[in-house]
Amino acid sequence: MKLGTFQAGLAAALLDLDAKVELASQPAFAVYRNTVMKGCVDALEANYPSVARLVGSDWFRAAAAVHVAARPPQDGRMLTYGAAFADFLAGFEPAGDLPYLAGVARLDRSWTQAHTAADADAIDGAWLAGLSPEALGNVRVAPHPAARWHWFPDAPIYTIWQRNRSASDSTDEIEWQGEGALLTRPRDAVIWREASLADCAFLDACARGMSLADAAVAAVTAQADADIADLLAGLLRAGALVVAPSTE
Repeated sequence: MKLGTFQAGLAAALLDLDAKVELASQPAFAVYRNTVMKGCVDALEANYPSVARLVGSDWFRAAAAVHVAARPPQDGRMLTYGAAFADFLAGFEPAGDLPYLAGVARLDRSWTQAHTAADADAIDGAWLAGLSPEALGNVRVAPHPAARWHWFPDAPIYTIWQRNRSASDSTDEIEWQGEGALLTRPRDAVIWREASLADCAFLDACARGMSLADAAVAAVTAQADADIADLLAGLLRAGALVVAPSTE
């Protein structure tokens, strides 16, 4: 048997309980298979702690095992494993009465992305303040490489997520309304805060390479009562913006 054929068969048998290969019938192989499956499930539980806290470890690990069997790791870096887990939960029938669960998973994933993103120097507000009005309107800024933002129109996903991410014991009632979230890492640690619809529209526009003036228009179009000065100040405090790379 060629090495490549053996390796492919081994990989298939490890996560396919019904695999019809000779190797899978060997008693010792079951121990190895269980160890691999446990490692994958452990990685998902570590990468999605807010989801695990919401549903409990037993429910989470049962769901994770189904996901692992369908989407095994393609990369040895288990910190990044689970890119499709939120989409999996969105279509997972046992999670049908937890419509917010996929959104919480998306924020857990965003935390990982922010944590592993490239470093960059966030914009100093003093630099923007020193620009002339004309230059300020034409300047292009971009989201920090670690910035991740989401708008959830139908549920308070951010509040649910941050309470579980920080293991809060708060019993305050959650107002059921749309919310946004911004996560970034301007320095060593990932930080997060609630984001408005205008914040998300502004960041979307900056990510598309629009000027500061056009991004402001996009924000006000999305949320008519947006205060652009406050919005920009908040994003600068969060370290969510960098100078856009030159297109010349």
